Amino acid sequence: MTAHLEVADGVGTIRLDRPPMNALDIATQDRIKELADEATARTDVRAVVVRGSEKVFAAGADIKEMQAMDHAAMVGRARALQDSFTAVARIPKPVIAAVTGYALGGGCELALCADIRIAADNAKLGQPEILLGLIPGAGGTQRLARLVGPAKAKDLIFTGRHVRADEALTIGLVDRVVPAAEVFDTAHAYAAKLAQGPSIALRAAKESIDAGLETDLETGLTIERNWFAGLFATADRETGMRSFVEDGPGKAKFA
Repeated sequence: MTAHLEVADGVGTIRLDRPPMNALDIATQDRIKELADEATARTDVRAVVVRGSEKVFAAGADIKEMQAMDHAAMVGRARALQDSFTAVARIPKPVIAAVTGYALGGGCELALCADIRIAADNAKLGQPEILLGLIPGAGGTQRLARLVGPAKAKDLIFTGRHVRADEALTIGLVDRVVPAAEVFDTAHAYAAKLAQGPSIALRAAKESIDAGLETDLETGLTIERNWFAGLFATADRETGMRSFVEDGPGKAKFA
């Protein structure tokens, strides 16, 4: 298998494992979707980390495989490519990307599907598809522009240049930069902390933010209002409020 799901401390780690560069061929794309669906379904997974190896997150698509594809073949494949990444974005649990080394092309697009990106100080991110006479095809033109704004997204996509970790942090492409030796532990610890939280409320927060970004403010407020009221029917809400009243804030233990 070119990717694996490992579970510990309530955290499901989707680990890319296709040496040497974790190139995202069709088999790996399909495997990512399988693992995202599994992480979604498993009750012992309450948060997710997506990672590569110590030297590379994912260096993009398998160019040799793509070179052999004609227009008709890619028309048949493009939706499945996008769907494999969208499955990660739609995991209804917090998703943290631990970005090491190169995260280029499809690798950058995969990182964009996470809720939070923690990058090693040696990370380099980018969308170099333009250098192949292409554009990003796994969500890059859409998710990157929504994350960093259209002008910065156009700069990265038009030029195909690589962005070092410090610049990625400045423009909002990543959320935190840590020493390379600490990135996996940092991402897992962050995810493990979230895994101890109220799972339905975390899902509500994620879906409210993500769905709200795709619509107008009034509709977004309706989404938020419905989730907010619905959470009053959950055991986690009872636990959280009871703990606050009896013991003070931040001490609730959620099942």
